Amino acid sequence: MTKVFDLRQTDDPRDFIHRTVQALTEGQVVALPTDTTYGLAAHALHEDAVERIAQLRGIEGAPLAISVRSRQAAEDFFCEPSPVARRLCHRCWPGPLTVVTPCDHEHSALGQLPPKVRKLIVGDQQTVGFRVVDHRVLETIHRFVAAPLVLTGAHRLDCTDKGGYPNFESQGVLEQFGSDIPLLLDDGPTRYGGVSTVARVIGSHWEILREGVIERAAMNQFVKPVIVLVCTGNTCRSPMAETLLRELLRQKLGREDAVRVLSAGVAASVGACAAPQGIEVMGERNLDLTGHASQPLGDEIMNVADLVLTMTRNHRAAILAAWPEMHDRVFTLRHDGGDIADPVGMPVDAYRQCADQMENELTVWLDKLGDDFFPKAADSSHPTESSGGDKESA
Repeated sequence: MTKVFDLRQTDDPRDFIHRTVQALTEGQVVALPTDTTYGLAAHALHEDAVERIAQLRGIEGAPLAISVRSRQAAEDFFCEPSPVARRLCHRCWPGPLTVVTPCDHEHSALGQLPPKVRKLIVGDQQTVGFRVVDHRVLETIHRFVAAPLVLTGAHRLDCTDKGGYPNFESQGVLEQFGSDIPLLLDDGPTRYGGVSTVARVIGSHWEILREGVIERAAMNQFVKPVIVLVCTGNTCRSPMAETLLRELLRQKLGREDAVRVLSAGVAASVGACAAPQGIEVMGERNLDLTGHASQPLGDEIMNVADLVLTMTRNHRAAILAAWPEMHDRVFTLRHDGGDIADPVGMPVDAYRQCADQMENELTVWLDKLGDDFFPKAADSSHPTESSGGDKESA
């Protein structure tokens, strides 16, 4: 008989959570809600419990995904994420995305899991599917369980003609599994009422194995690198640098929309036009700066930035004082650490010299970034059973 704990019937769910944690640490399989579907969960250090999940799902050979507390915890497994994997993790977690990526680093936490568990979660390409679920239940459980959880959708894969489709409410879980599940947490219908999107990332290459809550168009935006050029008022240097970089990217990649390029100022107002001299100099290069509107640098930009290039050392210092965690992504545009002189108030020749200097530095930056910085998509709308988490994640 399955114990059902209805989280909607209590103002203090701690007792239910503690009893769930106890069941997991004792090696039981539990059913619980996620932000996408209801899932089956087991403690990743309990081989028998993880094997039981595979049996309950009714299919062999398809790798299971694991749930971790945070993107930092996931990086303990893949250790040195590619820029594309890092981008997706930072922009989509916590949330309805399963990231399938290699865990073959010698210091990967994967080596701490039991051999049978590794066999059940690792795909053919030594990839593992990870989720950081945006739901209060799993967020709380992860605080009390040091190891990750093996997590998969709470529906059988061998009985699709008998309702074996993803369950977005607890009743479907009970109907399919009955007394096979000792404990179920009921929190009503799931938030999204859809499955997680599954994306496999190997180096700079990425593909969607299953399109779910996050649609393909949104994923195409999430994988794009974001490069930010920063000066003081965002009317002279950084707008010209933004325009120049877009053109260089168009020449390098054949399209400028493969990378999102922004500019901002550490002391900028909102909506100011670019300096007339800057517009003139860009016009001489057949580049259009007339539509520029200045903007201040803020969290909404820094939270998505992959690379921030500043015009001066002081700009970099000011940014790192406000966002110290960005130390590995904020640099001066000049590779020697020097400053790009501000041409404000000077004749147009000074703007030409400034533009030439910035273009030279930007060219070096593009060569330095390397191929891994730029995502390469493979159109794969038909996942395979061995892909490492394609339809095994909740």
